Amino acid sequence: MRFSLRRLLPVGFLLNCLVACQPEKTSYTTPAATTHWVTDDLGHRLQLPTQPRRIMALAPSMTEMLYAVADTATIVARTQVCDFPAPALRKPVVNSYPLDMEKLVGLHPDVVFTVEGITSQDDVARLQQLGVPVYCQRYATVEDIFQGMQSLGQLLGRSGPARHLTDSLRTALQAIQRTAPTAATRPRVLAITWQDPIYVYGQNTLFTDKIRLAGGQNALTEVFAQPYPALTREYILRLNPEVLLGGRFGQLDSTFFKAYPELRRIQAYQNRRVFAVTGNLMERPGPRVVESVRELQRLLGQPARP
Repeated sequence: MRFSLRRLLPVGFLLNCLVACQPEKTSYTTPAATTHWVTDDLGHRLQLPTQPRRIMALAPSMTEMLYAVADTATIVARTQVCDFPAPALRKPVVNSYPLDMEKLVGLHPDVVFTVEGITSQDDVARLQQLGVPVYCQRYATVEDIFQGMQSLGQLLGRSGPARHLTDSLRTALQAIQRTAPTAATRPRVLAITWQDPIYVYGQNTLFTDKIRLAGGQNALTEVFAQPYPALTREYILRLNPEVLLGGRFGQLDSTFFKAYPELRRIQAYQNRRVFAVTGNLMERPGPRVVESVRELQRLLGQPARP
């Protein structure tokens, strides 16, 4: 499910090419490296080696970032949910839910990377106490993801590959934006994450920026304390989204809309503009984010079918 005016290569293909070109079998021993102090996106001060040799991530999106930016020989493990790119599947598994502290510490990582909301702050604090630095990133926009990859490049001594990748992604994103509708014609899109109760992507999530870049707008304009709020059926009826994301029309018609028949009155249902998205693109703030925006743009281009 790809769309691009300029026939740009899919980002997933580019990432696999980058991975294939990197030395997988090189072995390292951690030297007595010079260290420096850094501050992560959550304000944590960390002392890291200037050239980390043993690294891993506790979020699948961050594992994808490491495979896109790092020397893959330095990646010592993955979590049970890290399934992309394919070479990641050859790494040892550290369970992240609940976090297998013993196995993680036993791998002696120089630094562990994660994303805000994925690893609990209690686990982060415990790892720090055990001598394992944990570097957290936070993203509110697609540009934040690009900046995050560049920060990883700097931390890992891979600024060149990181800059090359982010420049390519920005170019691809610019091509998508050139075909986006004007602000006056942007459809209102509601994206659901759970059906009972009905949880949705809130205004204060990355989805809001992605759908804007794709040519739409988040139908949920109110900002809730929770980034993924639960909405009542009455609230959704008032929103009356023009597009609903969360599953194929036939699938949701027999489940979601069967459970909430009054929601068949929303424009998205009336015009059959109800679509499934690729889960690991929608959910992961990683280097395939441009593929996610491209997929959203393609879905927004689907015509109404009364």
